[in-house]
Amino acid sequence: MKSYFRPLIIALLAFPVAVLAAGGNGDSAGVPADPVIAAALDANERKDYAKASGILREALAMAPDNADYHNLYAYSVRKGANPDMDLVFKHYNEALRLNAKHRGAHEYIGEAYLMVGNLGKAKEHLARLDRLCFFPCGEYSDLKKAVAEYEAKQPR
Repeated sequence: MKSYFRPLIIALLAFPVAVLAAGGNGDSAGVPADPVIAAALDANERKDYAKASGILREALAMAPDNADYHNLYAYSVRKGANPDMDLVFKHYNEALRLNAKHRGAHEYIGEAYLMVGNLGKAKEHLARLDRLCFFPCGEYSDLKKAVAEYEAKQPR
C-alpha cells in the first residue's frame, strides 16, 4: 500500500516547483506585473541605473512599505556609478525588515557586503538563503558563486 502513496507524495511536492519554474512568483495567476518593477527592471537591464533609481525613488515615496521597491532601489544604486553604500545597505536592510524571507534582498545584500570586503556578513546571508530555499534557488546559487569568486581572489 505504501507504494501507491509514494507517487502521490512526489507529485504534491513537485507541484510548487513546477509552478515556480513556469514563471510563477507566488502571486495569483493572471495578475499583471507591477509596472514600477517592470520599468525598473527594464532600465536595469539596459544598465540605465540612474533611471531605475529615479523610478524606484518616486515609487518609494508613494509606497514606503514595499520590500521589492527597496530591494531594487538598493540594487540600482549599487550597480550605478559611485554607489553610496550606506544608502544601499539602508534599503536592503529595510527590504529585509519588511520581509525577512526576501530571497532577492538576501542575495543582493550579500553581494554588497562582498563589495565592501565583508565576507563574514555575505556568508551570513548565504546561510540564510540556504535555509530559505527548500530546493536550490537562483539567489542561493548566485551568491554562493559570488562568495567563491571573492574567496578565490583573496591572497592566501
